[in-house]
Amino acid sequence: MAPGGGVCEKHVEPRALVSDGTAAPKGSHLKRAPAAAAVGKPGVPLACNVGDLLECPQCSNMMFPPILQCPNGHTLCSECKARIQNACPICGSELGNIRCLALEKVAELLELPCRYQGMGCPDLCSYFSKLKHEKSCRFRPFSCPYVASECSATGDIPFLVKHLKEVHRVDMHDGCSFNHRYIKSNPEEVENATWMLTVFNCWGRHFCLHFEAFKIGVAPVYIAFLRFMGDDHDARKFRYILEVGGNDRKLLWQGIPRSIRDSPRKVRDGQDGLIIPRSLALFFSGGDGKELKLRVAGRIWKEP
Repeated sequence: MAPGGGVCEKHVEPRALVSDGTAAPKGSHLKRAPAAAAVGKPGVPLACNVGDLLECPQCSNMMFPPILQCPNGHTLCSECKARIQNACPICGSELGNIRCLALEKVAELLELPCRYQGMGCPDLCSYFSKLKHEKSCRFRPFSCPYVASECSATGDIPFLVKHLKEVHRVDMHDGCSFNHRYIKSNPEEVENATWMLTVFNCWGRHFCLHFEAFKIGVAPVYIAFLRFMGDDHDARKFRYILEVGGNDRKLLWQGIPRSIRDSPRKVRDGQDGLIIPRSLALFFSGGDGKELKLRVAGRIWKEP
């Protein structure tokens, strides 16, 4: 039975291909793939879209077992059943614990395109593995790497580069070598140190240089690290080095840039970057220790 009580006119053959009917994430910069019709026998389209039958009429999300139904055959996902006070949203009938086993069986036979098909994903997924695949799909959109404003924008890399430049006014630089200054008048106030992000364009790719203050236990420190605007597989093709110093002393760090799939907090808490204790940062700054003046230099290169 369809969610609205209608009857599908054709028998569904195993391994049908349908569109999932789900919408892209809010705020995403994605191109929607055209819906794929359900297919029964070769060359004979179904009179209804099986994907629509698997859409919860209450929340519009895809339903997964247990798929429930009211006495009149209207279906509902188990999560919505707990939220609507046990009444069918279509006819108002009392909902028991009747499962729609036929619809669950139909779902087992389906293969669905990934929701990121429009971004280039060619994979077909079984109905029950679709969500798991999409959580790690390499074509899924990237989150904005700008953390200071907790930005929720997502999209592909060209969109995010433009977004960082126009919305967050991030500094953009071309070249694989850099020399970046960080100045703070009250270095004692570690909690209030400003998160900084600079984007570098080199080797035809984009990298984000992060610099922030935090604490390891009770010890105030600064950290600088590089993130790659792309997936981890491509990030591992590159290496970078960071250098900070003063008063004839230097501190060096060499590593692999982390993908922006990893949040800055994850990289920071893993201490995967150049860690500078505040006392050493003030020593590098010179003067009377009342102003932080650090110069972070670095270079990015591609492994052969």
